[in-house]
Amino acid sequence: MTRQAGPAIERVFLTVEEVAEALQIGRTRVFTLIAAREITSVKIGNLRRIPVDAVREYATRLVQLEREAS
Repeated sequence: MTRQAGPAIERVFLTVEEVAEALQIGRTRVFTLIAAREITSVKIGNLRRIPVDAVREYATRLVQLEREAS
């Protein structure tokens, strides 16, 4: 019996490790950004998760700051 893949589920939250990989930075830097409130995160039980949109917003802010500095 062949199992068919269902519809892909859109990710809403990412782990710190996934954010670090996406931004190509270390996990410690991600925690620093969270502590500085530069990236929004939430606690789900004992887990720290970052909304996908928060990562995009952070990247957009970085690009805007770079443009303004030029």
